[in-house]
Amino acid sequence: MTRQDRDVEADGESSIRERVNFVGLEFNDGNWTYQQIVCPVFPNHVLLKFMRNNGKGDESVFTASIPRMGEGRVRIIPILRRGYSLFSPAPVNALTISAFNHIRIEEHPAGPPDWLGTGMCYAALAGAHPQVDLQDPGPDATSFAGGVPAALEIPVEGGAVIKFLDVAAKPQPMEWTMTFDKKGRLLKATHIPAPPTHPIAVPPTLADVKGTPIPATVLEVHGVPTQ
Repeated sequence: MTRQDRDVEADGESSIRERVNFVGLEFNDGNWTYQQIVCPVFPNHVLLKFMRNNGKGDESVFTASIPRMGEGRVRIIPILRRGYSLFSPAPVNALTISAFNHIRIEEHPAGPPDWLGTGMCYAALAGAHPQVDLQDPGPDATSFAGGVPAALEIPVEGGAVIKFLDVAAKPQPMEWTMTFDKKGRLLKATHIPAPPTHPIAVPPTLADVKGTPIPATVLEVHGVPTQ
């Protein structure tokens, strides 16, 4: 984080504390740590993820949004309280979707939305660890993607549907789907376990086939035996 962003966090901490304690996340107790969520589509907000780990099964997590220039309000998105969701799971919760749409309005967006960036930002605020890769591996196929490709669908009536796989989710990868209207407003989000993948046996190539070698034949050319 930059020094400027740390100052924004310090200025907003009292508001964060008030809102977090209101929902029972016990911000005054234990050792909380935080990290910044980098979201280029929301340049006018500092987005943070707060975590407190008291051991296996006792983890608390929430995210927070702080406006840089004071144009807006501090918002928090509860994700876990001592290992459990406070309400319905944060990724599909109506309160999470509402908070996200308010943050986006405070950004005063202009021009066409960055659909993928907006979708990844929502997933991060809802507790995911999105790592996607849009690079072309090239014709030689010698390079491999550093993340999981995301799918973008543009309906005829406008808007967008974004799908991606969060491979870092625990205890198993999760599939995300987010539906936006043509103005960039998030309408719906789904978050379901990804189906398990199983290795597929590759049949042996012709070079691997084992058998009895064919004996050399003997031909007679002009009365001289040859092989």
